[in-house]
Amino acid sequence: MKSIFTRLLPLAALGLATLLAGCERPPIQSVQTGYRGTGMLQVYNPRILNDQIPNHQPPGTPPVPAAPDGPRAKDVLKNVQVLGDTGVAEFTALMTAITAWVAPKEGCAYCHNLQDMADDSKYAKVVARRMIQMTQHVNADWKPHVAGTGVTCYTCHRGQPVPAQAWVTAKAQDKRADFIGNLDGQNQPKMEVGLASLPYDPFTPYLLKGEKIAVQATSALPQGHVASIQATEGTYALMFHMSYALGVNCTYCHNSRSFNNWPESSPKRAIAWHGIRMVGDLNKAYVEPLTKTVPATRLGPEGDIPKVSCATCHQGAYKPVYGAQMAKDYPALLGAPTKGAATAALPPPVAEPTRSVLYFGVGSPVLDAAQAAGLGALIDMLKSSPKVVATISGYHSAAGTLAQNQDLAKQRAMNVRDALVAAGIQPTRVALAKPQQTEANVAGEDPTARRVEVTVR
Repeated sequence: MKSIFTRLLPLAALGLATLLAGCERPPIQSVQTGYRGTGMLQVYNPRILNDQIPNHQPPGTPPVPAAPDGPRAKDVLKNVQVLGDTGVAEFTALMTAITAWVAPKEGCAYCHNLQDMADDSKYAKVVARRMIQMTQHVNADWKPHVAGTGVTCYTCHRGQPVPAQAWVTAKAQDKRADFIGNLDGQNQPKMEVGLASLPYDPFTPYLLKGEKIAVQATSALPQGHVASIQATEGTYALMFHMSYALGVNCTYCHNSRSFNNWPESSPKRAIAWHGIRMVGDLNKAYVEPLTKTVPATRLGPEGDIPKVSCATCHQGAYKPVYGAQMAKDYPALLGAPTKGAATAALPPPVAEPTRSVLYFGVGSPVLDAAQAAGLGALIDMLKSSPKVVATISGYHSAAGTLAQNQDLAKQRAMNVRDALVAAGIQPTRVALAKPQQTEANVAGEDPTARRVEVTVR
């Protein structure tokens, strides 16, 4: 009996080790991101973070900005269709950078016919041209998600011709096994959904087709509600993907006391809301139309082109490349807002020692440099009077959805707070007031409905 026990003990130990292999071992770090009791706590594994660091380093020293004058690329070079108004020096620097970001091993020959650089016979050149336009579109028109940081080709590619985190449509269920019912893409061990038994393709419905994301109704027996159990599982699958893609918990965006409550959520939830719609826009308008351009060897099992997901840019980090601001070094990639996306010029900020009023673009939480300059006199006063406290109030219009308006006002107020803290003001001396609706039912087109007021007392 003892002999049998002796032989079984190693097997039992091996089984126990296998069961515990997926558990986190200490030390684990945690960061409180909300009030205690709300469950808004981020948990990080230092070993995983350390493994990610090499992949999130910016690519070398940015170039010295080229002089804006001089001949245009379209006047000197042939077949420059996208960056033709860029100066030749800046154009050359950008092409060199893109080569290093996308095809460092293959070099210029990856996209170009070296015997005739104007030739468009290589599919990679056609794709690259469209991807440059997509990058410009993101930087110019999706500031509610990318803010002033922006993106470059490196954000997704990281030195690879095809981004590592691109996705293709999952292989369809074998129709010969229909007797087992519709599996809805479930019960497959996929990392994209945290190895859960959820649908492992949340990308097609939500990041391509734009289906509604919904889990629960706000009233009993609602009419036209789409949150079936199947839709709920799909929504959870997308949320798992986003957590995995950003390396964060659900409470990075949500208050666990009430996941669906917008006013009690983190401001990052609104940024993610814009991100989901941005990804869908990019896939439909820029990526999917290139399906017939790329060779069949680049397509997925269902014949579709690799597309964008949250992980394509983030790759496990809450901000791609840990928020490195590379786009500002390549002005040609910043683009210009498309027709209808531009906003009217903002009024100058109110800049007084005890009061500052800052204005924001329509739908944008970004505090631009001209508005931030309005905090200068107030910051000087705060530094000279260490006992006074700054109160920040974000205002929103009465038009649109109240919850989204309040969240946007909260984001703007928090960005102003961050600007004060960055200027050396202690966080304990900065108080955030509840978002307020603009008086007289002012619509969002009026800048006074898109303001943040800072007062000291």
